[in-house]
This record gives sequence, C-alpha cells and structure tokens, in this order.
Amino acid sequence: MGDFVVTIKDLTFKYTDRYRRSSFELVVENFAASGCTAVMGENGSGKTTLGKLVAGILRPTFGQIFYNDMDIAGLTLAQIGGQVGYLFQEPSRQIFAPKPLEEIAMPLELRGVCPEEARAKALEILEKFELSHIVDSVTFTLSRGEKQRLAIAAAMVMQPKYFVLDEPTTGLDKARRQILADTLKKLQAEGMGILLISHDMDFVELMGADVRQMKGGILC
Repeated sequence: MGDFVVTIKDLTFKYTDRYRRSSFELVVENFAASGCTAVMGENGSGKTTLGKLVAGILRPTFGQIFYNDMDIAGLTLAQIGGQVGYLFQEPSRQIFAPKPLEEIAMPLELRGVCPEEARAKALEILEKFELSHIVDSVTFTLSRGEKQRLAIAAAMVMQPKYFVLDEPTTGLDKARRQILADTLKKLQAEGMGILLISHDMDFVELMGADVRQMKGGILC
C-alpha cells in the first residue's frame, strides 16, 4: 500500500447553531497529510470539525478535499467509508452489536462475505487487537480501553487507507495509551495514514506525529 494523501484546498466550513444563535467558521487554505499527522488546539478550536470534514461526515461550504487526486465531493458516504475510517471521541457511539464478535463480523456479512468466513476474519482481527478474551462478552460491559480497541478493530476490518481519530486517549491511563500507540504504529507500518485529533502532547510525541495547530477555526 503506497502513501495515502489527504489534501485540502481553500476550504471553508460555516456552522450556525440555530438554538444559541452562535456561529463557527473553519478555514483551511492548504493542507496535505500522509503518515501520521496530529492536529492540536484548545477545545472548540475546530479540531473535531476538521476531522469530520476529512472523513466525509461533514461537507465543506466551499473548497475541496482530495484523497490522493480524487475530489471526495463526487463520492458517496459508502465510497468514502471504504477509504477513510473514523473513531469518535466516545467509542460507545459507534459500537452497535451486543457481542464483540458480531461487531466485527456483521459489516463483513453485509458486504457479502459468508458467515463462516466473516467469523474467521473477526476472530483474527480481535486477536490482532489483543481482544480475544472478550469475544463472548457483552459490549456495554467492556472497559473504555476495550471499547476503544473494539471500535478501531471494527473500522480496520473494512481495510480503510486512512484513519481519523478524535481524542483517542480520553479516559485512558498510561498503560492503555501505550497499548493504543503500539496498535496504531502497527497499522501505520502496514501503510495506513493517520490523522490524530488531540490535546494530548505526550501521546502525540509517542506517535511521532507531524503537528499542526488549530486556533479559532484556522489551521496554522
């Protein structure tokens, strides 16, 4: 797998809260990211908004986002999801199955993989993320770190080329942060690009990420 490059050109995103009558504008003139890139900044500076734009969850008001040389404006959400994975700040928001094995196998079955093969692949990826011990657990009883790794594993089974993680270390102790970093580094070594939305400088340094700062909706 070669380098997967996300490029943003002259992007503006405008958001208005109709209840509080407040507004937010994000501006990115030129930005290109491959490998592991971290976007840091204060709460409310626009980091999460940028991550959702890169993952296609939000669409720009103006400007363009490219995956390599492909303008994502012409892609469906399903096509974008096949290229870029996304980890919400709270992993419980994207875990829907009652058992971890189902969480991994179900998306494969929906793509036409037979149940036996889907189960085998699910067991393989759970082992890869050191989650074999929770195969038969109930997902809502898992620790936050286990939910985090399960959410990543579920995204990885779709084999995205790029991964956006929003504040992935929230609620994790030092040991769990190290486990998460080791997991992400393995994925990076396999050719996956990573956009890390974070305020955790220790973790960013642990990942060896290139750092960009977001201030008041402007990417510096």
